[in-house]
Amino acid sequence: MTETLHTKDFDFDLPQELIAQTPIEPRDASRLMVLDKKTGAVEHRHFYDIVEYLNPGDCLVLNNSRVLPARIYGIKKDTGAHVEFLLLKNCGDNVWEALAGPGKRAKVGAVFSFEGSALTCEVMEVKPDGNRMIRFHCDGNFFAELDKIGQMPLPPYIKEKLRDKERYQTVYSKEEGSAAAPTAGLHFTPELLEKIRAKGVEIAFVTLHVGLGTFRPVSVDNIQEHKMHAEHYWMPKETADAINAAKKRGGRVVAVGTTSCRTIESVAAKCGEIREDDGWTNIFIYPGYEFRGIDALITNFHLPESTLIMLVSALAGREHVLNAYRTAVEERYRFFSFGDAMLIL
Repeated sequence: MTETLHTKDFDFDLPQELIAQTPIEPRDASRLMVLDKKTGAVEHRHFYDIVEYLNPGDCLVLNNSRVLPARIYGIKKDTGAHVEFLLLKNCGDNVWEALAGPGKRAKVGAVFSFEGSALTCEVMEVKPDGNRMIRFHCDGNFFAELDKIGQMPLPPYIKEKLRDKERYQTVYSKEEGSAAAPTAGLHFTPELLEKIRAKGVEIAFVTLHVGLGTFRPVSVDNIQEHKMHAEHYWMPKETADAINAAKKRGGRVVAVGTTSCRTIESVAAKCGEIREDDGWTNIFIYPGYEFRGIDALITNFHLPESTLIMLVSALAGREHVLNAYRTAVEERYRFFSFGDAMLIL
């Protein structure tokens, strides 16, 4: 690709009041914009209508990662001072990489307890970027203790308190490890998934643990200079087989969310085919990228100048996407994590 793309090329005007603060009920009552990636034409529907756009023989791929209640509040052993920790990455052996604030209270050797739990932790290392490596001590199950005391790490643009923690989880979430929800999947209900299966669509799962880097702004002018954060993924054999079978019979691979898309495309790029694989990916998809795995995408409406709107623009074309976003603003669609959805076909 010879054209230089600038971060500002992916900007659009978004009124603050269109940023959804609370989830809509029921989940599948959210609005759905259907975007034709070839023509740029749009239709306005509701998410429960998505069954009409899926065909027998298609394969719907969802990310079954589960969000950790990763925001916890520690009490410093020697002073009683309070520190907020945000768990970012499980490094094994009860060691986590985390953000800590205020950082001056979380120096190497500092020990913290947590009200309502037997959990304690010690700061082992301060990394050059300021993140902490902390080791937890726990007699019982760590994740059970975390569930008792942790709060959902909602994105910074959501100011409302979440009444039900499960509302920031997909109904099919299973594998603990994300610091943010794969939000395109929040629209599905068990009943809607059954209708999709009944139509002859195969449903398969990948796992990509979403990091907080998903909210990191692009701070360079030339987007090719942007460095993506790495996230862990797993492509199970049964999902790889389902994707390959769909392609063989002429069906489409429909990714639910940019995380499912990035998992499929990462495996295709790394292995030269879709097969069982796990590892870390920092794949950055922007216009000029040639998709090798997916044919269609279900996604939410993303932040201006974000890597996510760049990914969507790679699939449907920058002008088509920006026109669709302008239409979404005019039609008062709800944006971001708890907002409405877009289907790109």
